[in-house]
Parts: sequence; C-alpha cells; structure tokens
Amino acid sequence: MKALQTLPDGYQEIFSVDLAKNKKMLLALNLVALIITVLMAIAGALLVPISALFDFSNGFLIYWLRILLLVVGMCGYIVLHELVHGITMKYFGCQKVNYGLSWTYAYAGCTDYFPKKPYIVIALAPVVFWGIVLSILCLLVPESWFWVVYIIQICNISGAAGDAYVAWKFSRMPRDILVQDTGVSMTVYSKN
Repeated sequence: MKALQTLPDGYQEIFSVDLAKNKKMLLALNLVALIITVLMAIAGALLVPISALFDFSNGFLIYWLRILLLVVGMCGYIVLHELVHGITMKYFGCQKVNYGLSWTYAYAGCTDYFPKKPYIVIALAPVVFWGIVLSILCLLVPESWFWVVYIIQICNISGAAGDAYVAWKFSRMPRDILVQDTGVSMTVYSKN
C-alpha cells in the first residue's frame, strides 16, 4: 500500500479540496476549530483554573519563562505537526515531501498518489501522536505548568479539524481511491 508516482490508467477525479479557493469550507473548518477550542478551554478550566498560568508564586522569572515556553511551544508545535505528516508520507512511499506556510496554515505535501487507508493514517497521525504525548505531559507537569502544555494540546486538537474532516470524507469514498495532497490542495481519484 505504497504511494504511486503516476496515476494509473482509468482513474478520474471525483473530489477536490483547495482551502485557498474554497473560502466557505475554510470558514466552516475554522468555526469548528473555534468551537473545539472553547469546549476544551472550559474542560481544562474544570481541571486546573486558568489562573495557574498566571501564578507568580514561583517568582517573576518563572512566570515569564512559562509564557515564553508557551509561545515557543505553540510555534514549534506547528512545525512538528507538519513534520509528522511528512514522516508518514515518506513511510508510505512519497518520493519528496514539500513543506510550506501559507497565510492561513502550514502544510506538508507530496505530488504522489496515496491509497485510501494510508492517506487516512497520514491525515490523523499528528493529532494522534501529539495528542498522546501532550496528554502524558499534562499529567506529569506541575499545576502551574498545566496550561502551557494544555494550550498546545488545544492547538493540536482544534488545529486538526481539517485533517479530521478529510479522514471522515475519504473514509466514505470508494475503496480504490487515490489521494494526491500537494499541501495546498487535495485531489481524489477513483476508477468508479
């Protein structure tokens, strides 16, 4: 179930997504991400009050260190999320992964064609991998550091709204689909 470098004979386009051109879908995905963010923030506040993030009891320097690591962690997370996409693309046979940043999102892409199941794994790999890592970290860090990790987890879950959407959408398509994800757009092909 490795990626193909060329589209086999008899395949034709059945679906495409380009968030740079489809503003309605981009808005819908951002709305879902916002709802997830709010719900997760409420859930987190039930576990640890948000005031723990702004706790000065360990000193002014520790407070600013937490804020700095939160900002660095959020930026670093974006890179690590796309890196996991790229690693799984390589694992499933992509010849060359392209990374980039647009005005609305970061991306990893490949011009090769992925079968359905491997592509769903590629789409969901970052949210699952980082979801586990960040959940463990949330359990291990002191309460004053909880929100530093948990805000990155919120970014992980809410930021994967598009990945979850394509995994759900593609899972309902024919078994023989091939997905070409260039990073900025996705095209799905099928024999049927």
